[in-house]
Amino acid sequence: MSQMSTLSPQTPHPMKKKIITALVAVALGHTVVLWGLAHMKTPELKPVEKEPLKVRFVKIQEPPKPEPPQPKVEPTPPPPPKEVKIVDTPPPPKKVEKVEQVKKAETPKPVAKPVEVKPQPVAQPAPVVETKVVAKPAPVVVAEPKPVAPPAPPAPPAPPAPPPAPPSPKSVSIGGSGVQWSRSPKPQYNNRDLQGETRRIVVLIEADEKGNIKVARVTQSSGIPALDEKIRRAVMSAKFKPYKENGIAYPISASQPFELTLNPNG
Repeated sequence: MSQMSTLSPQTPHPMKKKIITALVAVALGHTVVLWGLAHMKTPELKPVEKEPLKVRFVKIQEPPKPEPPQPKVEPTPPPPPKEVKIVDTPPPPKKVEKVEQVKKAETPKPVAKPVEVKPQPVAQPAPVVETKVVAKPAPVVVAEPKPVAPPAPPAPPAPPAPPPAPPSPKSVSIGGSGVQWSRSPKPQYNNRDLQGETRRIVVLIEADEKGNIKVARVTQSSGIPALDEKIRRAVMSAKFKPYKENGIAYPISASQPFELTLNPNG
């Protein structure tokens, strides 16, 4: 025993070698695993896109309620026939008279005994027999339907009435008690348009009941067609106030003279 105890510290036991080797291997394995986990990249998680839920509300319609059955109308039966009783009147009973036949004695003979006549039996009245006479219902006569005449074709619609003719324009003056301007004409011209002298133009104007000018016609020319056209256009762009008589508006016609003078400033 003393020899074995002295040899054990010098010569290690093979079991201890295996344990130490296993511990070293486990430590190295943990070191490698920790190093791998430290250098491992964390995977990127992609967000999951979910479509929103679509909810649709559906209105449930109630089934239509069945209509209550209509009561059947039964035809009224015809009234029952009246019963007529016919009673036969029995004949009156016959009266039977008792006749006593008495033999008269021609000669004094012994009186004969009276002969008894038995009364005949009275005839019994005949039994009354009731007979029912049933009246037959009268035959129903069905009237044949008369042919219905076809309806008459509808009358053609009356042609529309022609529109009323517009009232004829009233000849009035401009200004004073006549018609008034709501937008007066403003002709634009220069001395070159007048060709060095004063000009005079008269324009006949026709307007509707609202004062809108419909026609402007030169009745007295200035002698220059271009100048006449300028004045006519200026008149067409103007407007009258509605001309009224007794509260009723009328179309009008009026003449407007224009005195075109030279401008001293050119």
